[in-house]
Amino acid sequence: MTIKVGDKLPDVGLQHKTADGIDTLDNAALFAGKKVVLFAVPGAFTPTCSAKHVPSFVQNIDALKAKGVDTVACVAVNDPFVMGVWGKDQASEGKVMMLADGSAKFTKAIGLELDLTERGLGVRSQRYAMVVDDGTVSQLFVEEAGAYDVSSAENVLKHL
Repeated sequence: MTIKVGDKLPDVGLQHKTADGIDTLDNAALFAGKKVVLFAVPGAFTPTCSAKHVPSFVQNIDALKAKGVDTVACVAVNDPFVMGVWGKDQASEGKVMMLADGSAKFTKAIGLELDLTERGLGVRSQRYAMVVDDGTVSQLFVEEAGAYDVSSAENVLKHL
């Protein structure tokens, strides 16, 4: 079942690469008492994700913060090491938290997985953005397959 507006996020940990190693975050640490924009991409270092999706949030971080967003985070079905290096490549440090869902547990728990096995990519995440208020989804923007529009930072900003 796909997550929808009004649902609480499942308590499935995501990983974050720090200077000290790998942190596994629980939802309380990430979402409790905060307004978080969480967006997902099919994969680190992929064309649209690297050229458009992450840059849209990095470039609009000040506008998002001005609208009351505490944290902006990107999640992908990649390991935390890849997400850490990709974050550096995207100049996201201090702006967008790069979160790893290496086994797609979070992605499957919210029903937004994308099976790209036939294309050699395995199970990935659909492209989406959501606004999460204190652990509850208040807005959800899921892209049609192959599209990039409604999950952009610019679209999220229009709805905050």
